[in-house]
Amino acid sequence: MNDFSEKICLFIGRFQPFHTGHLMVVQGMAKSCAGVVIAVGSSQESDTKENPFSFEERREMIQRALQGKDLIPQFDITIVPVSDIPEDERWLDHVREKAGAFDVVWSGNAGVLALCRAKGVEVKEIKEVPGIDATDIRRMMMEDQAAWAEKVPREVAEYLKSIQGPERVRNLS
Repeated sequence: MNDFSEKICLFIGRFQPFHTGHLMVVQGMAKSCAGVVIAVGSSQESDTKENPFSFEERREMIQRALQGKDLIPQFDITIVPVSDIPEDERWLDHVREKAGAFDVVWSGNAGVLALCRAKGVEVKEIKEVPGIDATDIRRMMMEDQAAWAEKVPREVAEYLKSIQGPERVRNLS
């Protein structure tokens, strides 16, 4: 296992919604990294089938889940918005502008990993948690399947219900 104890680690994702697999990654990062930056990608997107929730809503989901596991304020964790840009060659510089300095990128996205490796940035490949996928969670919300709530942290499920998240997702389809 790599030693990240003196490194700032970046976790980038859309978090539509923030699910149990995401939380497991952040818990691992908090234990092994000097600091964690959670970069919420496609931050300008909301109210679409792929990106139903706004940056502010996603930040709230993440904060509630981390507080539920007592990760805030115990660990140095920052949440930042990162909007999309069309040029892949500028993408990593754009992320740095928004997220600040970081040493390692944690991701399960092959494109993100390739872009980072091409620029000489250290990466930690994340493995998908079987049965937990944001696309499937959104599909379950669209189909009014209550089991979606079992795939997100309790605090996220409560928050999404309080903002009528599942109903909003259904109305987007």
